[in-house]
Amino acid sequence: MTDSSRRPIAVFDLDNTLADTAHRQRFLECRPRDWDAFFAAAPADPPIPEGVALAREQAEGCEVVYLTGRPERCRRDTLAWLAAQGLPEGRVYMRRNDDRRPARRTKLEILRRLARSREVRLLVDDDALVCQDAERAGFRVVLARWSAPSPELREAQERQGRT
Repeated sequence: MTDSSRRPIAVFDLDNTLADTAHRQRFLECRPRDWDAFFAAAPADPPIPEGVALAREQAEGCEVVYLTGRPERCRRDTLAWLAAQGLPEGRVYMRRNDDRRPARRTKLEILRRLARSREVRLLVDDDALVCQDAERAGFRVVLARWSAPSPELREAQERQGRT
């Protein structure tokens, strides 16, 4: 049962939805992939204007929540980045450091958990598979098409459970 006395939730992904990861894709193109360098470079991500504007717009009527496939060990950098961009304050849900399940499984699990007590008004994510599964589960989604798709990042999200 949802608590209608509280504002609905708008859920935003980070990488390639709010944060432009293009400058750090090179760490995923080498073999073996350099995950430490990939995540260490995240604080230098430029914001994506379309995503940031949508988050600010949604904050007018919703509680903004961030749902990322980044591992928990990146929390400090992630919180600092969100604050530096002037994004709305909100809870940040991150992947456990040892969780290697596909992003669409981990994110859908958290969305369902959130929906047990609150209305989830919207999910914004760049991962088409995450959006597809969320839409099938009854969530309203916006596919963030404002970033160039990265085959390396898609493989990391779906096959390696890394982001």
